[in-house]
Amino acid sequence: MGVTADIGPASIGITGDEILEARDVVVRFGGLLALDRVNIALRRNEIFGLIGPNGAGKSTTVNVLTGFQQPTSGEVLIDGRSIGGWSTNRVARSGVARTFQAARLFPALSVFENVVVASVNAGGSLAAARERAGDILAWVGCANRADRPASALNYGDQRRVAIARALALSPKFILLDEPAAGMNERECDQLVTLVSEIPGRWGCGVLLIEHNMAVVMRTCSRILVLDGGKPIAEGTPVAIQTNAEVRRAYLGDKAPGAAHR
Repeated sequence: MGVTADIGPASIGITGDEILEARDVVVRFGGLLALDRVNIALRRNEIFGLIGPNGAGKSTTVNVLTGFQQPTSGEVLIDGRSIGGWSTNRVARSGVARTFQAARLFPALSVFENVVVASVNAGGSLAAARERAGDILAWVGCANRADRPASALNYGDQRRVAIARALALSPKFILLDEPAAGMNERECDQLVTLVSEIPGRWGCGVLLIEHNMAVVMRTCSRILVLDGGKPIAEGTPVAIQTNAEVRRAYLGDKAPGAAHR
């Protein structure tokens, strides 16, 4: 995989509708260049990984894609429409849902109520919202915790319910910000299964931001690597693992199988 900072929709041959795109996005915070010409094109049928060291700009990218941060230049488009100036609620209603590094559940509400509230916000009847919430909680493995207050959940269950709540919005695209953080190996294996099933089961594309390389390499079809806010490589998991600049910037011994090379 060649190293490039000019990665965009044209470079991967993506055309048509139902694409979440970042085009030449630049974000500056005063004198700090947080993102430098970042391009992303996420389709509804794929899982796209975004990796890089701490401070690489991953969370800033998610914030831009979801309307929490306006770019200094460049644009974000949903199905070809620019979201410049849109509120976060409008972005969510247009089909982009996200989780946060902290689960951000409503602690006083039950697990079921947390998911129902999200589903109601997406529109439709309360009966339909309750049915969808039940289906999603069963799928993430938390149906037997539905009546518990969210504050009583362990950390792994909180992360799963956060994903359930995002899916309750019936999104076209779901952005998962470090969902494996704090999970043990068994929980990570379960997460890999869940994330891998999202496009086929729920019909939405996934942008996965994650430090756990085993999770990323097992779930993603394409991966973009940021370093210092700048894209340095994009490609398949195999191409990323064997990219010399990526290994120098980030992966090192974290790459699966690195000790055997």
